[in-house]
Amino acid sequence: MKVLDNPQTAQQACQSWRRDGLRIGFVATMGALHDGHLSLLKRAIAENNRTCASIFVNPLQFDDPEDLNTYPVNMEEDLEILKQHGCDMAFSGTMETFFPEVGNPAMIRRIDPGPYASSLEGTYRPGFFDGVATIVDRLFRTVGNCRAYFGEKDFQQTLVVKHLSNQLKGAGIDIEIVVCPTVRSKTGLALSSRNQQLGVVDIDIASRIYQALNRTQLAWRSSVRDRATLTRILNTALEHPLISIDYAEIRNPDDWNSTEKEMDSATALVAARIGDVRLIDNLRLDQPDES
Repeated sequence: MKVLDNPQTAQQACQSWRRDGLRIGFVATMGALHDGHLSLLKRAIAENNRTCASIFVNPLQFDDPEDLNTYPVNMEEDLEILKQHGCDMAFSGTMETFFPEVGNPAMIRRIDPGPYASSLEGTYRPGFFDGVATIVDRLFRTVGNCRAYFGEKDFQQTLVVKHLSNQLKGAGIDIEIVVCPTVRSKTGLALSSRNQQLGVVDIDIASRIYQALNRTQLAWRSSVRDRATLTRILNTALEHPLISIDYAEIRNPDDWNSTEKEMDSATALVAARIGDVRLIDNLRLDQPDES
């Protein structure tokens, strides 16, 4: 596996692959890799000729400096995991190498994240999606034409990234966004790098998030289509003295900003804090019952 420490060299490697007629799969990460990341990598490997991954903890998407400081980092371990699982190239960088045209990081031009960023995560994490769009724009420009793999757990982020990929087509950069299913632990907890910060008791409490999502889905399958009723069921199922809810809402995944009362399709989305750890999750309510 090639290990590169700046995006300029990574860009050259990707250009060389494309000149050889090879299709590239790309997985963007902030490290602290887990099985969720590896599910993206495995699919990228299966569907492409070459696969690369980025590891960069992006300061632009952290509104809380303490959150940035406590984010788990283990570059050597992450690189070994990627190598063992067949990744062809991994690259990292610094703010200065990702944005060499800007001497002062404060002067970096923020990318407009588009219409999907104005609520939920956008409300509770001001500037978050600006930061995501800004670094993902630079990552996409580094890798160039590719398939890029993202997890459904960050559902709102996938909408922002899809919007960004459509904007980049105007610059001649063709990024196909592939959204992959959420990977969960045995208790149903969506895998996240932040889970490393949870204690044993916290993990048990956190599993209630998925239970609440499932309870809401059961209501949908019982023909409940009223947004207010579904929202009430979701919030009631989340009630626990150690769970602090940022939001628990129902959205139409095909019409994000719709205010319809009777839903034709729906996704339940939750952001909650357990102690100092903030977790997000979601579940498409109208997906088929596989039982």
